[in-house]
Amino acid sequence: MSNSLKKYANEKLLLLEESMLLRKLIHTNRLNNSKIEIKKNNFISFACNDYLGLSHHPELIEENNKMTIKYGVGAGSSRLVSGNNSLYRKLELKLAKMKNTEDAVVFGSGYLANIGTIPALMGQDDLIIIDELAHSCLFSGAYLSKGKVLKFNHNNIKEVKIILNKNRLNYKKCLLITEGVFSMEGDNAPLQELLELANNFDTWMMVDDAHGFGVINKGKGSSFISNKFLPIPIQMGTLSKAVGTYGGYVCSSKPVINLIKNKARSFIYTTGLPPGVIASSIKSLDIIEKDTELVQKPMQASEYFSKLLNLKKPNSAIIPIILGSEKKVLKLNEQLMENGFLVGAIRPPTIPVGTSRIRCSFTADHKMKDIEKLSEIIKSNI
Repeated sequence: MSNSLKKYANEKLLLLEESMLLRKLIHTNRLNNSKIEIKKNNFISFACNDYLGLSHHPELIEENNKMTIKYGVGAGSSRLVSGNNSLYRKLELKLAKMKNTEDAVVFGSGYLANIGTIPALMGQDDLIIIDELAHSCLFSGAYLSKGKVLKFNHNNIKEVKIILNKNRLNYKKCLLITEGVFSMEGDNAPLQELLELANNFDTWMMVDDAHGFGVINKGKGSSFISNKFLPIPIQMGTLSKAVGTYGGYVCSSKPVINLIKNKARSFIYTTGLPPGVIASSIKSLDIIEKDTELVQKPMQASEYFSKLLNLKKPNSAIIPIILGSEKKVLKLNEQLMENGFLVGAIRPPTIPVGTSRIRCSFTADHKMKDIEKLSEIIKSNI
């Protein structure tokens, strides 16, 4: 049995390698100021989602250390047993306030939040309508619900309306899922129009704002447009991107949050976050709320890069350069590394076949001279 398992694994690995889709873990030590160490060499990273550079902020580190000394390095159990440190409530209330909702619940990660929340609300008699480019964990949560899952073409409002007209009355409940900022495209969902559609068809709406919160709309995220709040009933996000720590969260009404706490398996059966992580997350939210200059820097950097490459004005801190073939992407990635830059070399199945790309993510730590050099290398190699 063990020999056949090993043979099967080797055959699959060989197929991945032949398709230039084999992935390998590389030891990477993230340093301060967007620097990263790989095999004792330092690179400027344009591959990280620490948009505000807060993972190295001294005040966050101080809070983490202080609460780790007081409460220990681990939670000890799930939140419903004895792992619900008192710091959680402060964090959740702060998230709810910043997202303009009644309440919030924090999960162990963004992935856990999505695969737990969707099945907690939806079942086999229900319909889930989801953007085709939504994150893998949103699809995982949708399929785990055992409901009917229908994809719509990326950001296509007309298609959503057609799907609702044709299918809504055949199902008990309906959930419309999208992302605020799409992690591989860098574009925004038309949230206002989608929300109007959802309301017209008695459909709930869920938005994953992992890459929007702390970055766009003065750091408030995708649910705020020109400082006007969009009352999206289920707002999800992570603490591992702009917040700079770890974990995921869902913001909604009090009854919805209480239901999630009672039904989301990835909440019920997962050990709580380390107390130091919760404490540093609270401190990070304080900074995001107050430091208006800091939250503008990622967008300023991505806009500068776009201007240098004559690209359209970006909607987020993520800019993909789509090359199509895996070979071209890996070659450009290698060329950039030889010049001291690390970017994301993104290939299927993360993105659709034929759309392989390098993904550049911009942070508050990036220097304009490094952005200029990055753009020059890309320009001369595509």
